[in-house]
Amino acid sequence: MPFKFRFRWIPFIAALIAAAVGITLGDWQTRRAQEKQDIEAKLGVREHAPALVLDGRSDVPADIEYRRVAVRGEFVPGWTLYLDNRPYNGVPGFYVLTPLKIAGSDMHVLVSRGWLKRDVADRTRIPPIATPQGTIEISGIVRNSSSRLLQLGEAPPLRPNAIVQNAEAPDVGRAAGLPIHPFVIEQLTDVHDGLVRDWPRPSTGEDRHRGYAFQWYALAATALIFFVVTGFRRGTN
Repeated sequence: MPFKFRFRWIPFIAALIAAAVGITLGDWQTRRAQEKQDIEAKLGVREHAPALVLDGRSDVPADIEYRRVAVRGEFVPGWTLYLDNRPYNGVPGFYVLTPLKIAGSDMHVLVSRGWLKRDVADRTRIPPIATPQGTIEISGIVRNSSSRLLQLGEAPPLRPNAIVQNAEAPDVGRAAGLPIHPFVIEQLTDVHDGLVRDWPRPSTGEDRHRGYAFQWYALAATALIFFVVTGFRRGTN
């Protein structure tokens, strides 16, 4: 018996939906891979550029993300914040954020000082950390955002020494009443406070995104092929 193709609307619509979802998510993963590639290119240029000195008075370029900077000042320990759900090598912990008052000015900058292991016996207890006293000099890498995660529900108002999901520099400045730069410095300088400063490279994961994109495109193709093949099989009944 010759093969005949029998068109049916319900399988056709289901195949179109599956293909549309696959193509949409594949395109999204492809864009994410391209973003990571662009970040790596920018990192390659900026991480070898001379360190930009933040003195609180000179104008700061509008786009300095991933630029190495150096700054002198004093930490404002009363406004330390702890970013929750930041694991390191599979171990739960926090990123520690503290504003730094830039020496010789009233300007501040938010410093992501490092990673702190969580107290597994009491998740609300903050292990003691040493905050340097007086004027210090640190270097680090500028990031536009402080490792932002998905926020479920409305975020509570920021307060000193709080455990929070997210905290951006402008929000910290408003809550603390501090003039502050709109970016974060991921600290690299070791000040012997026990914090881990093995920051994840923002460009990592390009190959993973491309792998996910291939899987989604394959799903779209499979859905269309399945519709065609099963249509011919139904035609032989």
